[in-house]
Amino acid sequence: MHCHSMKGKHSMKLEKIIKILIDFIMTILLLLLMAFQITGQEFHEWLGAGMLVLFLTHNVLNYRWYKNLLKGKYSVSRMLQTVVNLAVLVFMLCLAYSGIVMSHHVFGFVFINGVMALARKMHMAASYWGFVLMGIHLGFHWGMMIGIARNITGDRKIPQAVLWVLRIVAAVIAVYGTVCFYHADIVSYMFLKNQFAFFDFEQTAVSVLTENLAMMVLWVFVGYYVMKAVNDMRKYFKSTKISGRRIL
Repeated sequence: MHCHSMKGKHSMKLEKIIKILIDFIMTILLLLLMAFQITGQEFHEWLGAGMLVLFLTHNVLNYRWYKNLLKGKYSVSRMLQTVVNLAVLVFMLCLAYSGIVMSHHVFGFVFINGVMALARKMHMAASYWGFVLMGIHLGFHWGMMIGIARNITGDRKIPQAVLWVLRIVAAVIAVYGTVCFYHADIVSYMFLKNQFAFFDFEQTAVSVLTENLAMMVLWVFVGYYVMKAVNDMRKYFKSTKISGRRIL
């Protein structure tokens, strides 16, 4: 019985490691996919194909989430996570479809007549919405991912001084990401107010990736603190309700 329990724990630990690894690789691919000016068309397509495979794998590994969609109560945090997760799924499927339609290399053999213009608009809007929502999605699960990483490494405590330094660094990067997000005019791409994406091909690879990383940190930051605020409010109302009952 003990041996069976140990095997079960080892299997769960391995699954968590695989999930974190896939999420990490997907994050790297997302940063590269948003840097079209340094990757070029063909490499961009291969990165997209790899992202699609990893995204489908990610969803298969998290099949329990889909299985439990109609079960249990929906708290505010669960509703937020569900909406964001389903939105990411929709935009990723739009990206996959439009990317395959526009492909000249990886899926060049696929030809669907009369939808190229629609696919181009879909791909641009979905790519920026997907970027923002995947950042928020990461932020929603950031606390959980840190907890899993601590359990795997066995390091359960981080000094408060280090935590505050990390928080300040994250806040500074998020502010820089906000500036980059504004100057890149990404909102106009998300809502198709501007239907042609501008790429500065003279910008260095380091500069492009740094800006993309800062913008991702911005949305991870937003997602993390929105979820933290929701959970803190839930705990507060729960504690006041219990205190009220004790007083009565």
